[in-house]
Amino acid sequence: MKMRPLVLSVLFLAAVTQRTIRAADANPAGVEYFEKNVRPVLADNCYRCHSNSATKVRGDLYLDSVSTILKGGQDGPVIIPGDPDHSPLISAIRREDKDTQMPPKQALSEAQVAVIVNWVKMGAPGPKEIAAAPGQPATGPGAPMHDPTAEYPRLRKQLWSWQPIKTGIAPTGPDQAWARDDLDRYVLAKLEEKDLHPSADADKITLIRRATFDLIGIPPTPQEVDAFVRDLSPRAFEKVVDRLLASPHFGERWGRHWLDVARYAESTGMTRNLPYYYAWRYRDYVVAAFNSDKPYNRFLTEQLAGDQLPAASPSERDQLTIATGFLALGPKDFNEKNPQQFLMNNVDEQIDVTGRAILATTISCARCHDHKFDPIPTKEYYGLAGIFRSTQTFTGLQRVRLKMIGQQFDNDFLLPLSGYRAGVASAADDDPPVARPRRFQNQQAGAKGAQYAGLFTPIKEQPLAMGVKDVMYPSDTTVLIRGDLDNVGPVANRGFLTIPCMATTPTTINPSHSGRLELAEWITREDNPLTPRVIVNRIWRHLFGEGIVRSVDNFGMSGEQPDNPELLDYLASDFMKNGWSMKKMIRQIMLSSTYRQASTQDADKFAVDPDNRLLWRQNQRRLEAEGIRDSILASAGDLNSSPMDGSVILAVPPGQILRSLRKGGLELGDVGGYRSIYMPIYRAALPEVLDTFDTADPDFVTGDREVTTVAPQALFMMNSPFVLTEAGQLAGRVERESRAGLGGEVELAYRLALGRQANSSEHSRAIAFIRSFARDDRAGPSSSLHDGLAAFCQALFASAEFRYVN
Repeated sequence: MKMRPLVLSVLFLAAVTQRTIRAADANPAGVEYFEKNVRPVLADNCYRCHSNSATKVRGDLYLDSVSTILKGGQDGPVIIPGDPDHSPLISAIRREDKDTQMPPKQALSEAQVAVIVNWVKMGAPGPKEIAAAPGQPATGPGAPMHDPTAEYPRLRKQLWSWQPIKTGIAPTGPDQAWARDDLDRYVLAKLEEKDLHPSADADKITLIRRATFDLIGIPPTPQEVDAFVRDLSPRAFEKVVDRLLASPHFGERWGRHWLDVARYAESTGMTRNLPYYYAWRYRDYVVAAFNSDKPYNRFLTEQLAGDQLPAASPSERDQLTIATGFLALGPKDFNEKNPQQFLMNNVDEQIDVTGRAILATTISCARCHDHKFDPIPTKEYYGLAGIFRSTQTFTGLQRVRLKMIGQQFDNDFLLPLSGYRAGVASAADDDPPVARPRRFQNQQAGAKGAQYAGLFTPIKEQPLAMGVKDVMYPSDTTVLIRGDLDNVGPVANRGFLTIPCMATTPTTINPSHSGRLELAEWITREDNPLTPRVIVNRIWRHLFGEGIVRSVDNFGMSGEQPDNPELLDYLASDFMKNGWSMKKMIRQIMLSSTYRQASTQDADKFAVDPDNRLLWRQNQRRLEAEGIRDSILASAGDLNSSPMDGSVILAVPPGQILRSLRKGGLELGDVGGYRSIYMPIYRAALPEVLDTFDTADPDFVTGDREVTTVAPQALFMMNSPFVLTEAGQLAGRVERESRAGLGGEVELAYRLALGRQANSSEHSRAIAFIRSFARDDRAGPSSSLHDGLAAFCQALFASAEFRYVN
C-alpha cells in the first residue's frame, strides 16, 4: 500500500500533543538496577578512596551516592549519562589510559565493568537523595547508610506495609448517596477532608469501552455498545462486567499483567541470549489460571512449589510442574564460566522475582551487604538463598552450560510431562503455521553447521516443560561476605524474613526439603500483610492507572506511602475473605462509583489535587502496546480469537537465532491475527509494535509500565506495514458492511475504531478528506475513494482517542 502523504500531519500531531506521563528519571527499574548491581561494585572497589567513609578522599570524588557521582570531582564530571564511551569513569575502569586506571591495584572483572557501562547507558538512574557538602553524607533514601542495622528494630515497627492489616468500620459523611459500597465510603472520606466531591458517572459509551479494555483488552463491538445503551435496568453495567469476566479473553488480558511481574520471556537474554523453547507452556498456564479464577494464594503456591503439591491426576501433575516455570524463566548469563557463581546468580534472580513480584520487597539488595533501607540483614538473604540453592532449575540449556565448562553429563534438562498433550497442527489450517515440537526436531536435525547444533536437549515425543524441583540433598548455605564466593562467612539456616510483622515466624524447615513449600505457606499466610496488600494494589493500578501505593513494586522504606491506607487494608481484608479471588476483587472495584466516574477535568478540583490522588475523577489512560495492536486487528476484523498453541520460537533453530542476533536483527516470524500475548518475547529482540509502545522489559519485574510519547510512535503509525495493511482491511470492511454509501462507511469506521458515532463536523470533514485524497496527485495516479478511506482509517488508528481510554 502506498504512503498517504496527506495524513502525515494528522498522524504527527496526534502523537506529539500527548504528554509524557512518566519521566525517565523516575524509572523504578533503573533505581533497582543501581541498588542491586552498581552500588555493590562501587562499595567493594571504590569506597575506600571515594566515599564519606574514606580516611582521605582522592580527587574530591565521592562515589557513594548518585548525586555526588553526577557532580564529579576536582577534575570535573566523571560520567556523561547515556554516553559511556565519553565518560572518564568508564575509561578509567576499562584501563584505557595507563595514567588513569581504576581501581589502581586490581582491575574490575569484565562483568563488573559491564554493569557500570550499562548503568551509564541507562542514563545513570538512581534513588532520590539530597546532596550534601563535600565530606558530609547525602541524606534521603538514596544516600549511603554506614550502619543500617542500628535502625532495623525501629524500622520494623514503623513502616506501614510491615504492620498487620487493620480492619475497621467504613466512615460515613454527608454525601453518602453517591457511595455504592464501603470502597466508595473510604474514597469519599478522603475527598471530604479536602472539601472535594466526586465526579458524575461516565456516559454509557465511555463506560463500556473502559470496562471492555480493562477486562479483555480489546474494544467492544458496536452490537455490544448498542445493547448496553438500550439496557435501562439498574444491573446493566453489572451484567456487562460479569460477561467480560467470563470471557476467555479475560485470562489473556490479566495473564499478561502477571507475565510482566514474572519477567516472562522466551530467551536467556544477557550475553548469549539463548532460546527457551518451552516458556510458552508457563504463559498458557497463567492464562488458564486467570480464566478459571484460581485462588491467588494457590496460584502463588503452585509457582513456588507446585512440584511438592499432591496431584489428583497426571494432567494436574503436569500443570503443577509447568507452574514452577515462574522460577526458571529469568535472565541468565551463559558467559559466566564459574559454576558456583552461575548458580548463585540464578539463586539471586529467583529471590529477587519472589520478593518483588509477590511482596514488593527488594530482598536482593541484601546479597552483598545488609539492606541499606529496609530491615533485611544479609544473613536473612542467605537464609532464603539456601532454599533456592537447594532447588534445581530446568531450562533445557544446561547441556550448553556443561559443554562450556568442559563437563558432560547424561541428563535430561527439561521436566517431562505425563498427561499433558501438546496440540497438533491441522493439515487444513490456513493460518501461518504454528511451531510444534516435531517440526522443530526436524529443522534442528537439518541445521548442520549451526554453532550450537547438537548441544540442546533433543525434543522428544514426550512433552517437556521448564521448571524446578528439589536437589537430591537440600542444605543450608553460608553467608558470602560482599557476595564474594571466596569470602565465606557463617552458615545461614534456611528461613524467612523477620519482616513483615506476623504473629509467629517459622524458624525451621524440613531438612529433607528445599523449603520452597514452607516459603509459599509463609508468603500466603493470612497474617502476612504484604501479600494481599501488594496484589490488590496491583489490581487497583490496572483499573485506575495508578496504585493506591504508586510504587507498586516497592513497599519498602524507599517506596511511596499509600494515598488511602484504610482503603488498601479494607480491600486486602476483603480479598482474603472472598477466597483470594482475583475476579471477585476486580468485580467489586469495577462496580463501585469510584471506578464509574467520568475522567472529565475540573479546574477547581485540579488546583486542590492535581495528581488525582484522592480520586475525584477517573484517570485517562493510554492503551498498552498489546491493546493498541489487538484493537487495530479487532477493528479491521482480522483478530483471531483462538488461543495460540505453542510459540513461533519453536520453529527457529538456535543457530539461526544466534546468527541473526550477531547481525543486529532477529525476525522470529509473525503470529498473524493472534492476540499479542502470543507474540514471541525474546530478550533484547522484542517485536517492534510492543517495543515502540512501552511493553514491559522482561529483564525486570514490571508492575507499572512506563508510558511515553516519543517520535518513533508517530513514525510507526505512519510507516508500519502492519498499520498500513490493517487500515486497508478496515476500509474494506466498512465498504462491505455499510449500506449507506461513503457517509455510512465513515460512520461505521468511527464506531469500529473509536466505539462511538462521529459528530456532524467530524463526519463532514472526513468525507471531504477522503474525496480530496482521491483527487490529490501526491497520493499516486491510481488513488481512489478506497485509498482515501484507507488513509482516513489510518488516521483513526493514529489518533489519540484510539490509543486512550477515558
